[in-house]
This record gives sequence, C-alpha cells and structure tokens, in this order.
Amino acid sequence: MPCKQGVIASGLSSAAFEMGLLCQIFCPTQQNVLMCGHSVLLDRILGVCGVAAQDRVESVERALTILEAFAGGEAVLSLAALAERTGFYKSTILRLNGSLERFGYLTRGADGRYRLGPSLARLGGLYRDESDLEALLRPVLRRLRDDSGETASFYVRSGLTRTCLYRENSLRELRHHLEEGARLPLTLGAAGKVLRAYGGEDDPALQRVRRDGYALSLGERDPHLAAVAVPLGDDSGRLLGALCLSGLAAQFGLGHQRRCRDLLTAAAAELEAALR
Repeated sequence: MPCKQGVIASGLSSAAFEMGLLCQIFCPTQQNVLMCGHSVLLDRILGVCGVAAQDRVESVERALTILEAFAGGEAVLSLAALAERTGFYKSTILRLNGSLERFGYLTRGADGRYRLGPSLARLGGLYRDESDLEALLRPVLRRLRDDSGETASFYVRSGLTRTCLYRENSLRELRHHLEEGARLPLTLGAAGKVLRAYGGEDDPALQRVRRDGYALSLGERDPHLAAVAVPLGDDSGRLLGALCLSGLAAQFGLGHQRRCRDLLTAAAAELEAALR
C-alpha cells in the first residue's frame, strides 16, 4: 500500500462536517470532544488541541465550541443543554448565539431551542463541489455493498475520532446502519485501526495492520458488529482514509472475512490507480 504517512481530513455530507471543518481551522491536529452530560472548560479543550494562547481568539473559539455541541447527533438543543455541554454561562451562550444566528449558523425556534443553520450546509456544499473523491468513491462503495451484502463506508480521521464521510448501507433487513457524518471512536473498530496504523502512530499493536495491509474488528465497538477495513492512499503516499465493510458479527465467518478483505483490497487498488 502506498500509505506512508497520514493526514487529518475532515469531511461529512451532513451539517456535522461543517462544524468539524470550522473547528479544525483552529485545531488542525486534535478534535474538540464535548462529552454529553459533562461540563468542559474551554481552556482545557484547547489545551488538548495544543493551540498556543497567542494564536487563540477566545470569542471565536467559544462560538465554535457551541456548534460542536451538536456533534453528538441531536438536531435540536435547548439553552440549558448547550450550557451543560459547553460549560459556558447561559448569558455567554445567548450573546454568542445572537451572532451565530445573524450569520445563519444557528436558528432559534419559537420554543427557544436551537438548530444548526443553513450556512453550514452552504459551506459543506462548497467543500463537496471541490472534491473529486466523492465522484470516484460512490460507485465503488455501491459495488462493494452489492458484492458483499454489507454496509460499505469511507472514514477519515478527525482528531481523536473517525468520521464516516461516505457510506452505502446494506440492503439487508438486518444490517449495520450508518449515517454519513457519524463520529466514532478512533481506538475501536477496523477503520480506526487502519487510520491509526497508517497515520504515523507507533503503537506496537498496529504493526500487524501495517504488515497485513488490512484490519479486522469483531465486536470491538459493538458486540453484535464486525468490520474489515483497508487504507486508501494516493500516489504520494498520503493517507486519504479507510475503506470499510461492516455488518452483523454473526455473518462474518472466516470465509466472509477473507472475501470482504479481497473486495476492499481490489477496490482500494482501483481507486488509487484512478487518483494517479
């Protein structure tokens, strides 16, 4: 595989991507993680990101942190929920949300609760229009889905998480259903192993992934799920992301694991040739 070093990419086809893109402008090597139900001080978050104090604009970072509060997948959040997730005073949130509303990044309903605004979708559309990767990936993911019967997806690294950038869900009634824009742990699952192994991490546990050229996950993130993933790189050795097939663990016998691995390896080779 031509993947010698990693790049941190962020991209979603949902509003979650646009939040991640904006946040990574200020935090290009680590992802702000806001845990539901816990107050997190902004300085602590930014300390994890390694952002120097002189390079920080606190009001901008606070506004981005508010947008990141939606990254858990909830479409609507109350003022109290935003305060709980960000650790900010409600008065601070109201002031910042006023600016975010004026620029279309948030909307406020009649019930006083907040939703992500249309400006995020507009920026995301501009990003996707500039990307040729989706045009190449979509048909390949559909073919992987049809040939394997499993959910086919493409993940990129987003700091300390991995993001499902594109996916084609299995057509089976019982399946692993994924949403584009979903953020999952980087330390669990086949795609996470690939992104770490080919992203420059020296963890000895990842040596086998680099040696074999693929990763297998059996019930790591969810006891009922299994997955196989391979790296996708360009001709310069840059890691673009991880191609993955995932489904119910009961369906992933040894023969099916090998078939998924072979399908993914062939698809990665096809895509890498097209990207040259």
